[in-house]
Amino acid sequence: MALSGPTGLAWGPGTSSSAGQLFQLLRDGRSRTRAELARNTGLARSTVKSRIEDLFHLGLIKDGGGTASSGGRPPATVAFDPSARAVLVIEMAVSQILVTVTDLSGKVLADQQCQRLQAQEPPATLGRAIAVGRQLLGTAGCGGEMLAGVGIGLSGPSHRTDNHAGSQLRPGWHGFDFESFIQRSLQVPVVVDSVVNLMARGEHTAHWSGHGNFMFVNVDSSIGSAIISGGRLQPGANGATGGLGHVRASNGGDLACPCGNYGCLDMISSVPALVRKVRQHGVDARTGEDLLRLAADGQPEVISALHQGGREIGDVLATAVSLLNPSVIVLGGSLGESADVLAGVREVVYQRALPPVTSQLQINHSLLHHQATIAGATQVVADRVLSPAAIDAAVLDLLS
Repeated sequence: MALSGPTGLAWGPGTSSSAGQLFQLLRDGRSRTRAELARNTGLARSTVKSRIEDLFHLGLIKDGGGTASSGGRPPATVAFDPSARAVLVIEMAVSQILVTVTDLSGKVLADQQCQRLQAQEPPATLGRAIAVGRQLLGTAGCGGEMLAGVGIGLSGPSHRTDNHAGSQLRPGWHGFDFESFIQRSLQVPVVVDSVVNLMARGEHTAHWSGHGNFMFVNVDSSIGSAIISGGRLQPGANGATGGLGHVRASNGGDLACPCGNYGCLDMISSVPALVRKVRQHGVDARTGEDLLRLAADGQPEVISALHQGGREIGDVLATAVSLLNPSVIVLGGSLGESADVLAGVREVVYQRALPPVTSQLQINHSLLHHQATIAGATQVVADRVLSPAAIDAAVLDLLS
């Protein structure tokens, strides 16, 4: 899994000639000669040489080898070195924590899953995750100075304006300031977002970057979604977009939801709802993984429940499709791989939404699977620490 940086970067008369700006051309991973960089930017070769030296001193680029030559010594190239820094990703699920160390391209270097103790308060839980992260950095051969930043994925919405948690993790965590707590411990930039937003970023960048209007639907303990419109993630005014699980479902009836409303989609199509449904028929299932395994074994009650769950999701999505007109919808989460859920979603969306919005619509499984959150978190951290301003500040620190 590789994450590319910005592509199609325009270099015009008003563009800065800084090392940070020049580096953006190299973030796609392709090797380039200094002469090529000078041609692409219009900068003097001496300026390019100076900026390249700065980037070498920061350790962000490496020799890319020689290129084909018509004779004589082939010209040397330079390329982005994603192994120069590490990213720590902490995914806070409802019942577990996944801690991962990646390089700047999203390549996983080490990971560990921890059970989450429901009674623990935020400082104790995060302290444990940070301790595991430090161990994994050592396992991956990354000293503390290599840590570029931390990406935190939260179940449910996050208040993106202040990096505080939403309420879904558990009531005692509502409003907790993840960013400040982790920055005090690790002294690096911290980015906080919802798991579904990170999944959407990772999936879109890796496989669907040519589609500017994209939706990601996470079918798990709750049903959430993320929306990319015009090529940009749309978080909403308070970072709370995408709560599909709390849209009233046509067949939700008077089922009471923990949110305080009745008939929410979560109550009939989330993993807990589908597990309850099949257990009423005597099927021994407790998790989404159990449902997938039993469906693969041909268990008829499970197959029927998954297909109907997909139809209910599709009923809600059909309205979203009519409003937003995405060209791609991707299903992820623990039931995102279910062929029966996917079939149910497709059946109703293509039936209910009108042809002008479905004629080019693709509805697919996630291709990154459980790696989607890691990919998205690495991307947002890399975008922050490898921005022109961040690199130029690092160059100034190096020279001072």
